[in-house]
Amino acid sequence: MSLTTMTFFERFESDILAGKKTITIRDESECDYAAGSTVDVSTYEDGRWFCRLQIKSVTPIQFKELTDFHAQQENMSLQQLKQVISEIYPNVSQLFVIDYQLVD
Repeated sequence: MSLTTMTFFERFESDILAGKKTITIRDESECDYAAGSTVDVSTYEDGRWFCRLQIKSVTPIQFKELTDFHAQQENMSLQQLKQVISEIYPNVSQLFVIDYQLVD
């Protein structure tokens, strides 16, 4: 069964709503999204709903394969991206790039 909701830290909300952040990188526990599906998005901290996203694709990637292109889609530098991922998913090498677009 594919996931129908997604959470983001509040600090990413404005970038998502402005279309500056167009992917998210998650671990295996959060990769079961179906391409073409629409998910409700809320803040991780307090569960406040703030938009809906359409999932375009879910692609496996190794941490070491992350590039400047991924960082650009996350609206940060590659160094910042790797640091954030390492803090959220310490010692995880298998990740998933979830490409999405803002619906409303």
